Amino acid sequence: MKKFIKSKIQNLILSLYPDFKLEGLNSQAIQRQLLFHYQFLKQQKLPLSDFRDTGFRVYSQNDEDGLLLFIVALIGLTNRLCVDMAFGSPYGANTTNLICNWGFHGLLIEGNRDNIQASEKFFATHKDTWIYPPRCVSAWVTTENVNEILIENGFEGEIDLFSLDMDGMDYWIWKNLMVVRPRVVIVEYQDIWGPEKAVTVPYKPNFNRFDTHPDYFGASLAAFVKLGREKGYRLVGCNKYCYNAFFLYKDLGAEFLSEVSPESCMNYPKVKWGIENRLPAVRDFEWVEV
Repeated sequence: MKKFIKSKIQNLILSLYPDFKLEGLNSQAIQRQLLFHYQFLKQQKLPLSDFRDTGFRVYSQNDEDGLLLFIVALIGLTNRLCVDMAFGSPYGANTTNLICNWGFHGLLIEGNRDNIQASEKFFATHKDTWIYPPRCVSAWVTTENVNEILIENGFEGEIDLFSLDMDGMDYWIWKNLMVVRPRVVIVEYQDIWGPEKAVTVPYKPNFNRFDTHPDYFGASLAAFVKLGREKGYRLVGCNKYCYNAFFLYKDLGAEFLSEVSPESCMNYPKVKWGIENRLPAVRDFEWVEV
């Protein structure tokens, strides 16, 4: 089990369950009690926690699992379908907790075949997924094939979650994603551009950031906010390190999760350091304003 940084949400759990051990966040019972607690506050019109204070890690890279649980408590679930592009590994992904502990069925797309084989083994032997594991697909995703891959694997129409972390053509992939309509979208953004500049790397089907520079990839948050609005999404927050953005479709949960500014998703010290120390190395490469 993973250790967790002490946070307000953990203090809340400990107040409800004094004998609780922090590793128990992987407990389905504890997660459900937490969800019911949020729903009770919502129904009784009592003050809710601040979005950024609800994060914790079960399988996600940082605090995304807790942030997603908070969102789910407020907007509910429909078909429990999720798509994760550039899934990588079950450890560090935004969808693993939902698949293992909340009954989601996922389409997990990854370019590295070894990672796919390891993920298939993980879900085939996990006690909560072995009966019907998520679909793990080895594919190099482009704007030309993204919709075809989803259709071929039976994912069309409304889904509960779309997670995108390709470290490359992320902006162009979301822009050209047509066959599914996610209720929640998580995208990794390039924080080194700050909150105002709406830029992305130009489209290239075989893009590999390491061919140019490790920091030459993706798109700025302002670019994703602009694209999100075109598609009917609003920015509602980010993870604690300010590089994963959460978007909700139209007015879903608007009473409880209002739209936030890109500036509010740039207030971790890592961002300022990146602007000063990482951006100069890639600023003069080709970027497309959108």
